[in-house]
Amino acid sequence: MSGRAAIQNLTIITGASKGLGLAMAMRLLGPDHALLCISRSTSGALAAEAALHDAPLQQLSLDLSDARVAATHIRAWLEAQELGSLSTATLINNAGTVGRPGPLEQAESDDLVRSLRVGLEAPLVLTAAFLHATRYWRVLRRVLNISSGLGRHAIAGQGSYCAAKAGMDHFSRAVAAEEAAKAHGARIVSLAPGVIDTDMQSVLRQTDAALLPDRSHYERLKAEGRLDTPDSAAEKVLRFLYRADFGSAVVAGLGDA
Repeated sequence: MSGRAAIQNLTIITGASKGLGLAMAMRLLGPDHALLCISRSTSGALAAEAALHDAPLQQLSLDLSDARVAATHIRAWLEAQELGSLSTATLINNAGTVGRPGPLEQAESDDLVRSLRVGLEAPLVLTAAFLHATRYWRVLRRVLNISSGLGRHAIAGQGSYCAAKAGMDHFSRAVAAEEAAKAHGARIVSLAPGVIDTDMQSVLRQTDAALLPDRSHYERLKAEGRLDTPDSAAEKVLRFLYRADFGSAVVAGLGDA
């Protein structure tokens, strides 16, 4: 990194090629902030912005349905970092999938497996890799899991997504308890960011109402302008991440006090 500012912050983001993940990555770019972005595809816009600002960025095109590959890359990337000027290290588990909405009795096994691997298994595996690789670091370490209100309030036709987000909330509680017992433990939060105008919302609005009884709810959210933009939501999520009391409430929402 010759000629660049000393790295003060490291951030790993999954699902960073579009939507909320891309918006967060764009906001985090900077010469003193190293980013590792993991998605099924890379973002040309993100790469161009990083080059413009001389911001250290690595994008990996990986399928998180096999998180072991991503975990290996995360460990190697973290182990290659110089810690001299480092202040923070953060993992943001943002990637997820709604799969194919519909009653569980009609679900295909492959789709259910993929939904849970991407939405729950990957955050678990990547969090383990991050915590292990940084276990001796004396910097502020954070894990931010992007959850959903559907992990706390179930709806018909979204069984796998609800299960993944509920599991994310609860494993966050367990890991937070483990880290709290350590002298330099990481802080972890599972955060519901509100309803955002992303591809997932589009999928829900286009799903047959016979498969998703609450489809009209998602249609109203769009029609009434009640969906947050990815950039606006990213600003709110990152503001939450930077709060001095981050981690005091393990399961939280942007609407919480």
